[in-house]
Amino acid sequence: MRSRARLAVSPFCEASSKRQDDGQRFQKKAMTKTITKNEAAAPANVRPSQSVSKSQPLPKLDFKLRHRNRQLSTKKLLALIEAEAPEFAKLARVVGQWVWIRFQQKQPREVTSTLSQFGFHWNKRRQLWQHPCGGFYPRPNNQQPANV
Repeated sequence: MRSRARLAVSPFCEASSKRQDDGQRFQKKAMTKTITKNEAAAPANVRPSQSVSKSQPLPKLDFKLRHRNRQLSTKKLLALIEAEAPEFAKLARVVGQWVWIRFQQKQPREVTSTLSQFGFHWNKRRQLWQHPCGGFYPRPNNQQPANV
């Protein structure tokens, strides 16, 4: 015995099919945006503390010295940090042949320029300053150093 399944059709479906058969089409409403002066002056995703103040110039870096510092071995880099900035030596951690420095909060420009002069660069993913200690070997994606 065969039973026929009867489709339940709502009045909405019938109405929409009639509209399509009649040649009537739905039109999207145009979305308009009202921009006020406050929104144009400061986007919502930019915090005022992150904006660069024009009154404070960025510290100048000696890029030749920075390049030479990036070529230093781990021992020579740690000795340089100990001699010139002992407060960084307490925070420095050796991971493989790299040296990592992590702070609990954002540091002032003087600190970041000093780290940059030593040859460190900011790693956004790990949220720390790292120094390659002369080695620039690409690492396979599956090998990550230990979490600090």
